[in-house]
Amino acid sequence: MAQLTDRLWMQRAIDEARLAPDHDDVPIAALVVCEGREIARGRNRRERDVDPTAHAELVALRAAAAALGTWRLEGCTLYVTLEPCAMCAGALVLARLDALVFAATDPKAGAAGSLYDLPRDQRLNHQVAVSDGVLAEEAGDLLRTFFRARRRSGDTETTADAPGAAATLAGGGVA
Repeated sequence: MAQLTDRLWMQRAIDEARLAPDHDDVPIAALVVCEGREIARGRNRRERDVDPTAHAELVALRAAAAALGTWRLEGCTLYVTLEPCAMCAGALVLARLDALVFAATDPKAGAAGSLYDLPRDQRLNHQVAVSDGVLAEEAGDLLRTFFRARRRSGDTETTADAPGAAATLAGGGVA
């Protein structure tokens, strides 16, 4: 299979994220790509699974480790629609991923360059290359639409749990 560009992989992640609201989850999704092919995907499942750790990135990392038969995901890239939080960014480092590509930034909770920069922290035993802003506006629009609907429906529990405290999304990021 010919290698797809970051934009094409991110579009696949955004398409997957569109399925998350079916279970009242925030529309965030992730893909793990190794040697030019997708080996795993995940979307937020916190509401569906009643699991605070069921973020898209962790769901995808678990599936990738199972597919490869190892927790060491060297040679793999994670594509995710929103900048990872501290938990997920730490997991990327621990999984030994080569690269992270994300769409929208999250200045209030992002840990891959916004609030913290765990993947590139030289004090850790592994660093992950980071690219951001890939299809940020499209991913941001998906999140904006989701949270606007939540606010209109009066679902303050989910809205308060939004990336960036459910503030407005600006410039593809969460402000």
